[in-house]
Amino acid sequence: MRILIACEESQEVCKAFREKGHEAYSCDIQECSGGHPEWHINYSCSQVMWGGCKFITQNGEHHEIEGTWDLLIAHPPCTYLTVTGNSWFNTKKYVTKAKARYTDRVEAIRFFMEFVTCNAKSIAIENPIGIMSNVYRKPNQIIQPYQFGHPTRKSTCLWLENLPCLIPTNEVEPEIIKYKNGKGTDDAWHMETIGLQADERRRLRSKTFSGIAKAMADQWG
Repeated sequence: MRILIACEESQEVCKAFREKGHEAYSCDIQECSGGHPEWHINYSCSQVMWGGCKFITQNGEHHEIEGTWDLLIAHPPCTYLTVTGNSWFNTKKYVTKAKARYTDRVEAIRFFMEFVTCNAKSIAIENPIGIMSNVYRKPNQIIQPYQFGHPTRKSTCLWLENLPCLIPTNEVEPEIIKYKNGKGTDDAWHMETIGLQADERRRLRSKTFSGIAKAMADQWG
């Protein structure tokens, strides 16, 4: 299968499909951190997501895809789409910044919908719980890392086209830590990244868990 994993610099999903023998490419405006520049398209996915294209991977090799992609898996940026950021849209409190965020949200929705209308044979779009459930439609399913061998919670929506829902492969108990002040709890994985710089924290938290990536490759490949 010819597979494009859009908005993925970690290459976690790309590598899982490559291990199964598929012609998979990650694509992101950031350089890849997954160690395989020969599988990474280092520019906007809008330029290649429709197939019928020529492109150069990060290591300088030339490639060509004739016809459409067999599978598109997209991870559009969620900063302006997720419910966890809704408080920043308070125009009375944040005024100009909130108005700017509304503009950014409109652009984020437009970008998300590019994947919805893509001509790939099968499509999966991943995002946290957020505004797209209202703007577009409810997701086909919501999965958790602890259903795929990782002891943490991270509600992840999947919008699917011509694909079955993922079947959990290894359910484990989430590892929950209590705050020192005793006023709440959080996941150990989430707490480990909380002290990092914003860009690094965002990058690590957006990375697909390996158990989920493997399930995608096994069940959709």
